[in-house]
Amino acid sequence: MSNLKMVVESTPINVSHDTYRRECRYTRGLHIPLQDFQSILENMCPEIKLYFDFHNPGKQIQQGTYLNGHSGLAKSIKNYYEQLKNDLDRFYNGQDFYVKII
Repeated sequence: MSNLKMVVESTPINVSHDTYRRECRYTRGLHIPLQDFQSILENMCPEIKLYFDFHNPGKQIQQGTYLNGHSGLAKSIKNYYEQLKNDLDRFYNGQDFYVKII
């Protein structure tokens, strides 16, 4: 079983967005194990990967990293975890979120 954790923050989390040169504030997040996230990236279609790179330019994928989420990433995460029988339907609703690699 995965250690995926859906989080609702009482205080917003700031994640730098170097493309937009600003901080994004999120109150929802997903804490995802490094190995799971690497698998998600490997199986991501090229268009979603390009958009992921746009929102997270140059960010290293390692434990402790915070990433900016987007709808394509949410769908990739949902598809990955559906294979593991985890329900992310309530998370996959188009609202902004962050990802923390654990």
